Order: sequence, then structure tokens, then C-alpha cells
Amino acid sequence: MNLLSIGGSDPSSGAGIQSDIKTFSALDAYGLTIITSVTGQNTSNFGMVEPVSKNILKNQLESVISDFKIDGIKIGMVYNSEIIKIVYKYLKKLKIPIIVDPVIKSTTGGMLIKKSAISDFKKFIIPLATIITPNKFEAEILTKTKINSKNTPEKIAKMIQKMGAKNVVITGVEIKNKQVSDFVLEKNKKYYIIDEKISKINRGSGGIHSAAVLYAIVKNKNIEESLKFAKKTTLNSIKNSKKVGKGIVITNVGRHDEIKIKLSNAINEFIKIKNIYENIPECQTNFVYSKEKPKSIKEILGISGRIVKAGKEVIIAGNLSYGGSKHVATALLTVNKKYSKIKSAINLKYKKETISKIRKVKLTTYDYDRAQEPQNVKNKGSTIEWGIKNAIKNSRKPPDIIYHKGDFGKEPMIIVFAETPDILMKKIIKII
Repeated sequence: MNLLSIGGSDPSSGAGIQSDIKTFSALDAYGLTIITSVTGQNTSNFGMVEPVSKNILKNQLESVISDFKIDGIKIGMVYNSEIIKIVYKYLKKLKIPIIVDPVIKSTTGGMLIKKSAISDFKKFIIPLATIITPNKFEAEILTKTKINSKNTPEKIAKMIQKMGAKNVVITGVEIKNKQVSDFVLEKNKKYYIIDEKISKINRGSGGIHSAAVLYAIVKNKNIEESLKFAKKTTLNSIKNSKKVGKGIVITNVGRHDEIKIKLSNAINEFIKIKNIYENIPECQTNFVYSKEKPKSIKEILGISGRIVKAGKEVIIAGNLSYGGSKHVATALLTVNKKYSKIKSAINLKYKKETISKIRKVKLTTYDYDRAQEPQNVKNKGSTIEWGIKNAIKNSRKPPDIIYHKGDFGKEPMIIVFAETPDILMKKIIKII
């Protein structure tokens, strides 16, 4: 995958094309760059801006477009009207995803676009956007309208959409209860994406977000999935931010792990299910996702603690780590040896009504009797492996569900299996 970043150079690598290159590389994409301006800045201060000449800008565009198959483009800093018009001329006929990140002001205070160029930005750059990703401040600048109870995020997004952007996401429109909301307006769809708020001043999170959106869109994800992926990638980059200079910390994407991102997204969806606490067993819940053909539970990602009940809420107690789960991971490993496409599993509380729903929706179900467990197996502590093997011994189809009704001192349990965490979530919704 070849992704092109058009923007300014940041010598501190906290933002601009340097940040985009780091993000693309972490996501295993090849990054191409076209520099529109050179800035002098670090983690504490913003110095100078010097736009490149129109000749070198044109030469960069011609060189890259003529030689590479470009799968997607991100447009960041375009400092003046001359740059804006040249970029538009070269991109207007391209039929590939273009993400526009309307950078107006740096975290350290520097203006990244001339005020006189904002009208040309609206006229030429916004209409190129498959998705435009302004934060609240940038959206207000572009529309000359403050977001409030009268001028809602939807109203502001529609104003930007009328400028020519196909899809609009305004990030950080609302922050409350330790959560931050992004408002999304597609052609015929509107919704919020809500996730945790991390109270840490940083440099580069906006650029990482738009670069991750581009990657996800090119990977043929739909817009909502792409934005959720980008949101999670950005949150992780803030959590992993590093103090490399004397000032503000710089976000750090780190190595891309799609297994971790997919499982993390599914877990966050799981804990938001209404009354999900009623389906958490006494031994609590783990949710796992494995690498291809795992040889041991060390190649299966799970929660180092559990998803636990706290009254009528559920809490993720622990971090995602390979080898983090023992019992659910062992069950998955055992099934995977026979059915290699099954790579995700979760344990739920055994309830007769859940079993009834499982039968009603006709999921493939197997069970085993723990009372028949041999003493030598009990002594070795390999109950899970024995039970799962017994359940699928004569099976011809991969399991959706394996359950047992418990034994003396042993809690009954339901384990749900699927190819991926998102498919697993669809099964869970059907049965609880």
C-alpha cells in the first residue's frame, strides 16, 4: 500500500509529514511525501514558516505521481493560496481516497495557514476530501461559527459538507464523564463515535488520526469502521506518548498490531451492552483472539486480569497481553487445532434462557459433562482441554458454542467461538 502525505515538515517529528511517515510505517504501509512548507519548531516553541517555491512543489508532485501507484492521499499543511491551487490542479482528476486534515494552528502556537488563504482552502481543497477531519476549533474557523446548543455539531458539519467534502468528522466536539465524542456526517448517515478521554497534552494526535483514517479507508473498511480504527489508534498513541524534548510529549503509534486493535474494539463494544453484567460468571470473563495457527496460549491475546462485575457495571481489570488468559485461551487453542479458522473466544455465565436462545437461533452447539472427567485429568489440572476435546471429538462443523453444566464445586460455563472478535460480538448479541 502506497500512501502519500502532502504537508509541512516538522523537524521535531511530532507532526507534519514526519509524523505521517512514522504512522504509515507502523501500519505497514509505504509512505510517500510532498513538502509544501518547511517549519522551524520543537516541543516547546514555534519558530518560522517558509513555503517551498512553486517550481519545487510542482516537481515533487510530477515526480511522485508519474512513478508510483498511489492508493490514497492525506493533505495536511497547505500554507498559502499558491500552494493550494497547485495541489488542487494535480489532484482534482485522481479517483482515490483523499483525507483532508485542515491544520490551522500548531500545538505550540504557530499559524500553519495564512488567513488570506482560508477562502481558497475552502474553494479548492475541501471539495477534494473523501473525508475531512477538523477538530472543534478548526471546524469553527472554517465555518466562522461557534459550536453550541444553537449551532450543533450536525449544523456545522453540514456547512462543511456544503463546501464539497463528501464526509465530515469533527473530532472532540464534546468532552464529559471522562469521554470524548466525535461527530460524523456521511452522505445519508450521522452518528457519534465515543471513547475514553485521556487528559494528556500532546503533539501529533490529530495528524495520527487522519493518517490512520486514510490507511483504514484504503484497506476497504467502511467509513464508520475506519473512524473507529483511527480513534483507537490515536488513543493508543497518546497512551504511548514520549517526552523526547524539553516541552510537550510527542505521540507514539508504536508497532501496529491488528489483532490487538480488533480485540480491543470488540471488548469496548462488549462492556457497553445493556445489562451485560448479568452474563458475567462468578469466575469473571475473558475475551481472546489468536494469531494464525497458535502453538501455545502465548500466541493468544487476552486480558491479563478479567472483565469483572462491579455492581451493575463491568470493568476491564488488566491489560491485553499475549498469554494473558489461561482457561479461555486453552479452550480456543484446543478448538483451533481442529478448526484453524476459529481464532476468537469468550466465556459467559451459564443460564438456561441463554441455552434456549442459542438453540432458537440454531448456532452449532456442543457440550460435555464434567462429572465424567477422569481423576488423572483432574489431578493434572487440564480440565478445559479434556472437556473441549470431548465436546468436538466427533464433530463435523466448527463450534459456535461449547458449554457444560458444572460439577461439584465447579461453575457451569458457556464459551462462544468465532473466526474474529467482531463476528463473535454478532453471535453474543443474538444469544443474550
